[in-house]
Amino acid sequence: MNRALVILGVIFTMNITNAFGEVSYRTIRVDDLDIFYREAGPKSGPVILLLHGLPSSSRMYQPLLESELASQYHLVAPDYPGFGHSSWPDHKTFAYTFDHLAKVIDDFGEQLHLDRYTLFMQDYGGPVGFRMALAHPERVQAMIIQNAVSHEEGLSPLWAVRRAFWQDRSAHEAEVRTNLLSLEATRKRHIGTSPDPTQYNPDLWVDEYYFLNQPVQGDIQLDLFYDYQNNVKSYPKWQQWLRDKQPPLLVLWGRYDTSFTVAGGEAYKRDDPHAEVHILDAGHFALDLKPREIIRLTQDFMTTKVKAAADTNVR
Repeated sequence: MNRALVILGVIFTMNITNAFGEVSYRTIRVDDLDIFYREAGPKSGPVILLLHGLPSSSRMYQPLLESELASQYHLVAPDYPGFGHSSWPDHKTFAYTFDHLAKVIDDFGEQLHLDRYTLFMQDYGGPVGFRMALAHPERVQAMIIQNAVSHEEGLSPLWAVRRAFWQDRSAHEAEVRTNLLSLEATRKRHIGTSPDPTQYNPDLWVDEYYFLNQPVQGDIQLDLFYDYQNNVKSYPKWQQWLRDKQPPLLVLWGRYDTSFTVAGGEAYKRDDPHAEVHILDAGHFALDLKPREIIRLTQDFMTTKVKAAADTNVR
């Protein structure tokens, strides 16, 4: 199923102008798939590759694309296969694994000639981004991590049922399907333990719920979630990569996340004592509540630590 904007076989590019320039909405062909992406900022600027989470899409990064970051940085936010407006190939013919998603997004970056970038990774963006980083460390200028886990202590008690699903898929599939796809679960992913749910726009989860309940989505998401066990097995490799490579590292963590614990954000300090870690009064999708703070912290990080590291490498 193809969710890209295609009319009479023509793939369209749309541009929306904001105070900091145009946001473009494009689709390109990658590995026989239509990959939709949002793009803003000068193409000559340093690249920030924005990798989204579950069950979101590149839409979650709209506040960054429309911010002052776009006056200086080339922001690129793709939808993975099976998400948003990219192709949704049948799970019987397309392997929905994180290895496969990472390969498609890696090929997407090559097709756009993104040879050097800062990875901004949220939730599923972590497993995708770390695979890309291990495959091509020379491309990674820096990392920004927002509630993307790479340490066992980052997985909350909610993961007990999910681990049981990995051990016996058929016995636990119905329970996990509800956990992933129901309206209440979709709402809870945003609100978490927030003391004031009235701060959240319900469109956030209603739109996601609509996408999740399209006919093919259940199978797609169950396959990916089953494969998530391979992310947990990969945590030691990702941690070692951080210790060895020491890229400039910014960690932004919403404390109200019920799935990923604050300890998971703080754990990055073990891999890199120089990591900049900020615990925010927000949930799993911290941009829901703290877009201005995240934009400011990203801007400060890019103009100080990332620029300083780049200048040192040039010298």
